[in-house]
Amino acid sequence: MKYYIIAGEASGDLHASNLMRALKARDTEAEFRFFGGDLMQAVGGTVVKHYRELAYMGFIQVALHAGTIMRGMKLCKEDIVAWAPDVVILVDYPGFNLKIAKYVKTHTQIPVYYYISPKVWAWKEYRIKNIRRYVDEMFSILPFEVPYFAKHDYPIHYVGNPSVDAVAEFKAGYKETREEFCARHGLDPERPVVAILAGSRKQEIRDNLPVMLATTRQFKKSALFHRDKMHLYKDFQWVIAGAPGISAEQYGEFKNQNSELPTIVFGETYPLLTHSYAAMVTSGTATLETALFRVPQVVCYYMKCGKVVSWLRGLVLKVKYISLVNLVADYPVVRELVADEMRERELREELDQILLEDFYRNRMLEEYDRMVIEPLGEAGASGHAAKKMLQLLRKTSKTACR
Repeated sequence: MKYYIIAGEASGDLHASNLMRALKARDTEAEFRFFGGDLMQAVGGTVVKHYRELAYMGFIQVALHAGTIMRGMKLCKEDIVAWAPDVVILVDYPGFNLKIAKYVKTHTQIPVYYYISPKVWAWKEYRIKNIRRYVDEMFSILPFEVPYFAKHDYPIHYVGNPSVDAVAEFKAGYKETREEFCARHGLDPERPVVAILAGSRKQEIRDNLPVMLATTRQFKKSALFHRDKMHLYKDFQWVIAGAPGISAEQYGEFKNQNSELPTIVFGETYPLLTHSYAAMVTSGTATLETALFRVPQVVCYYMKCGKVVSWLRGLVLKVKYISLVNLVADYPVVRELVADEMRERELREELDQILLEDFYRNRMLEEYDRMVIEPLGEAGASGHAAKKMLQLLRKTSKTACR
């Protein structure tokens, strides 16, 4: 079959490339043409346009590059019609992809599949109308999306979560001991490690890291006032998971003047989590990955004008939580310190419980298992999605031939 796939950013390139491999394993005649990136190119097929040429975020950037985006969209529409694929598969990237879905559905007979749903349950809920009109089948990676879309009379397929796949694959091949990991990074294997995952973008790191580092300094001060726990407070060692594209020197620029910069490890977030006792995590996929490694965590997301943001959050967002851990559980498994709540005092109080209270830690781990890991299911999201897509396409093809 001929598959036209559209991914508009780095994460979409990763997920689409895994889906392509799974489709090739099940369809020996698979042909691919796509808007995507290097990972998709490595699988094979024809790249029409690299996502770097269209990946603009934020109102101002989109407005400044509107002409480029519109030309890319025009090219995409014309190319789909000219190539006449058996299916168009859209991967996340809703601002662009929902417009393509509308065009394909209203101008051709080509089925439209969507892999990784737009987050309509969080904001822009109005988009669900266009999804129902223009998307034939939706393949979700979050289990709570199934009942959400069902409420809107739109059945979808839950195929598993790529983070489960990535963590399972890593664990299967990782053999390094704690002693070896600590030796490589100059850490003490006898002291518990607390991971600091401050985000992947410069602005996220700039907003969150200073508060996180100031909190570690407060822990050292606390030893003076908690004689019974002095040895515990002094035992912890803090390690930053370095983000791609951010240098060690830049991390130094993000810290407060009175904060010390802990050890930084680059390209080793999974090994770091493997050997961590707890974590401070900026909201995102990292919160889910931290739960899959069964590391107790506090979710951090600082924003300027926190009180205003907190007020707007109640008006704009349609969900109670911002972390994927709590969204999957539909329950506050981990504490979220968002906007005006992201302060040193609150962060230290939560870390106190995570690091020093066994009951609190064990309850969080039990809720990870029961309310997060179990609902996410087994590994194999790409394979499940590919299998279901082929079943539906072959069924549709047989029906059309009658």
